[in-house]
Amino acid sequence: MLPGVDRHARVEFEQFTNTASASLSLDQWLALAKRLNAIFAEEPNLAGVVVTSGTDTLEETAYFLDLTVRSEKPVVVVGSMRNPSTLGYEGAANLLEGVRVAADPQSRGKGTLVVLNDEINAAREVTKTDARRLQTFQTRGYGLLGVVDADRVVYYRAPVKRHMHTSEFDVSKITTLPRVDIAMVYQGATGDVIKAMVDQGAKGIVIASAGAGATSGTQGEGIRYAIEKGVFVVTSTRTGSGRIVGRGASPDGARADGGEATQGAAPSAAGGQRGDFATGARFRVAGEDLAPVKARILLMLALTATQDQAEIQRMFTEY
Repeated sequence: MLPGVDRHARVEFEQFTNTASASLSLDQWLALAKRLNAIFAEEPNLAGVVVTSGTDTLEETAYFLDLTVRSEKPVVVVGSMRNPSTLGYEGAANLLEGVRVAADPQSRGKGTLVVLNDEINAAREVTKTDARRLQTFQTRGYGLLGVVDADRVVYYRAPVKRHMHTSEFDVSKITTLPRVDIAMVYQGATGDVIKAMVDQGAKGIVIASAGAGATSGTQGEGIRYAIEKGVFVVTSTRTGSGRIVGRGASPDGARADGGEATQGAAPSAAGGQRGDFATGARFRVAGEDLAPVKARILLMLALTATQDQAEIQRMFTEY
């Protein structure tokens, strides 16, 4: 399927698992990260690794590897939007481009990369934006890292957040990841769902907030319940881009979370409608610009290392 690959690299193949990406378990994530760390340790002459994945949760797997594989050498995650029986199947082209990126010396130090449709994106920033189209994987707001053209791999920028070889997360002794759930904000949402997450064992909850931190309905009650039970609550945004600001007022006196200031509305005791980070501060974390699904991954790993809010907030700032 890959004519000419020998011009770029000597490829070795290993089957890790064979399942749909959405069926991967958290235990398999851990096993994959440990296996990649072992491969890099055992084979010092290796240029990089290419991981093939279904596209439905590809961005999550890529970001988990970006935080847990401890090497300067690249991990490149590739997939395809069409299956092999479909006219125009692009999987072979994406795989060849993934090999070229992994073998290119320019890719060192750039962390886990996602390569599809001739484009290179950073695992932290890339999002699947369309259910069907080939150009689905995009980095909104920041742009792609580079492209894979016929003559060479071209980079235009590099990630600045901590990743892979600069990551502090060591999964070698982790046997299970703590449960972290995501609660979506929508008009008239109830806090019962958040309470149920806590009662079912969640150690952390990510709020996919409206705008820059707003919740709705009785979700504030659910957040207060979670905080009282010692569950960490991370505020992210469902909008697809934008940054959640942490505690403290902005210079112009706007709300701490940058959200919509409703005239005459009273502050919620646990964040609720006004996103007040002061109350329950010990367990409140601003999710920065991470998408909810990626904020969940970072919180899971953070909770394996610490229960200190300030440390977790630092991680969300640095990663």
